[in-house]
Amino acid sequence: MLPPRALIQEQVRQRVGQRVGERRQARRSGPSSTPPAPARLIRRGLQRLGLHPDDPQATSFDLAGRRALVIGTNHGQLDVGRPTGVFASELTVPYYAFMDAGTTVDVASPNGGVIPVDPLSLKPAVRCADDDRLLGDPVLRGRLNASLAVGDLDMAAYDLVFLAGGWGAAFDLGTSEVLGEQISMANHTGAVIGGVCHGPLGLLRARAVDGSPLVAGRRLTAVTDAQIRQLGITSTPQHPETELRAAGALFESSTARREVLANHWVIDGNLVTGQNQNAGPMVARLMMEQLAARLPAAQVDDDAASLA
Repeated sequence: MLPPRALIQEQVRQRVGQRVGERRQARRSGPSSTPPAPARLIRRGLQRLGLHPDDPQATSFDLAGRRALVIGTNHGQLDVGRPTGVFASELTVPYYAFMDAGTTVDVASPNGGVIPVDPLSLKPAVRCADDDRLLGDPVLRGRLNASLAVGDLDMAAYDLVFLAGGWGAAFDLGTSEVLGEQISMANHTGAVIGGVCHGPLGLLRARAVDGSPLVAGRRLTAVTDAQIRQLGITSTPQHPETELRAAGALFESSTARREVLANHWVIDGNLVTGQNQNAGPMVARLMMEQLAARLPAAQVDDDAASLA
């Protein structure tokens, strides 16, 4: 015999109420750090196509005692009803690469305070393993909610400076006078400076030691005009390829059927840049290689011994 109708209805109401409560709690707590199985399957497919590739030359470093700075945008709105910010992996990949190498890592922005994260970049099927790590890391989440104001920092204290991208960066990194001054100082004091996607816009107002634009005559890359057109987001105030070429940079890039799946990175002296989020692991590694090569021989020997 079937249970009484009233009992069935009550059980259905309880199950529906439980699911509604679970969904409300999930919205309050944000995305889970563990992506569901279907999302993991889609990720693997996208990675085979070129999104968020592993670095085939990944290397371990021991840079204990060194300091790194990762800089993101303060701008969080692309258009009415369209949130944006930093593209998650363009910040998380260098942050964790530097931290895992033993460096002390600070997080800053032009104005300080919140660095918004583009919600699209945290979708389970799109994000990478370092983004999963962010979602389970209260320390980095706290730093994104209360980033340091870049103008308050002593740039001579940093060995590595990384400019994270995302659509938000098109609104502030390239126009911030204080960021330009601080990147100029980082360059003057010998820091290795890197960035990917829209992040290299943060180089635009920086000056070389002789007072010329830092990017003039320098080989570098960033997100291309072609990728911006393909994605249909052309209303942002600055497009990296256009702006950097106009400032005298020797711009390079690779192409793909879908530009978001292209990958390219460039080294020119202490500048290491990547075309988009796909180059994050490579740019971070190359920056750390430069720093490791500068270490005194005694420290290199000690670091090698500690890794043995």
